[in-house]
Amino acid sequence: MRELLEYLARLLVDHPEKVQVDEFEEDDGTLVLELSVDDDDYGQVIGRGGRTAQALRTVVKAAAVKDNRRVLIDIVE
Repeated sequence: MRELLEYLARLLVDHPEKVQVDEFEEDDGTLVLELSVDDDDYGQVIGRGGRTAQALRTVVKAAAVKDNRRVLIDIVE
């Protein structure tokens, strides 16, 4: 899941070298992925009305279903 999110985010931004995804697991087994990008790229990752961010979440959650996992994606500064 981490690699998928990182790959998709790198395709969206102007500074792909600054894309970073941190991975944590909560007590209930939920996988938390924290996405951070360059300050100039947040608008591109979030998108108009949050549509791009929601699309990223949808794709990664669909991939997580295959592994029977629950995934949360946070876009952090």
